[in-house]
Amino acid sequence: MPPKPKFTKEEIVAAAVEIVRQEGEDALTARSLGNKLGASARPIFTVFNSMDEVKESVREKAKEMFYSYRERICGEIGYPVYKAIGMAYIHFACEEKNLFRMLFMCERPMEVMTAEEGYDAAVRQAVEEQTGFSDEKGSLFHRENWIFAHGIAVMLATSYFQWDDELVGRMLSDVYAGLKMRHMQKESELEEEKKKLEEKKREYDGNSTGTKGKTV
Repeated sequence: MPPKPKFTKEEIVAAAVEIVRQEGEDALTARSLGNKLGASARPIFTVFNSMDEVKESVREKAKEMFYSYRERICGEIGYPVYKAIGMAYIHFACEEKNLFRMLFMCERPMEVMTAEEGYDAAVRQAVEEQTGFSDEKGSLFHRENWIFAHGIAVMLATSYFQWDDELVGRMLSDVYAGLKMRHMQKESELEEEKKKLEEKKREYDGNSTGTKGKTV
């Protein structure tokens, strides 16, 4: 019979998460995790096949923590929902720097990325309710805003800059307003172009009908 696990999967992952939170992903090794658990590394591998599996479980737990954090922050700060989502992302980068780095500042194979990256149901609903943009337009609008918010978050997570909430909130609002205006302008331009094409078609159809009615 295989040896009975000394620790549960949840206990091992919880200890691993704490190592990453305090010291960063590079500090998470079999030895450091064993020390954190007050044991050797051996009990870890009665539950996991490798440290890569441990790290993947830590990432999944970190995602859960991020979404829980986002939901809580969105309910606490007095911003419109979409802005609150952006501010929560940035706050998480400040308060959980190492988890943020593990989740959002890591190299990933292209095959794990999707066109809807970061555009989950809560974000999609907020975008549609506040802008009227849906489907591809809403996704593009969010990605443009997210790129800006991610840049701020990275600079704060790496202590490159130290900005207060008021300034960050104002910058997010300015970018949001500018992008929304541009998308609405593009929509208006497309409608105008469509009207011109329809008018030209009517003129062409009219001229064609007139030509056919003439006798030689």
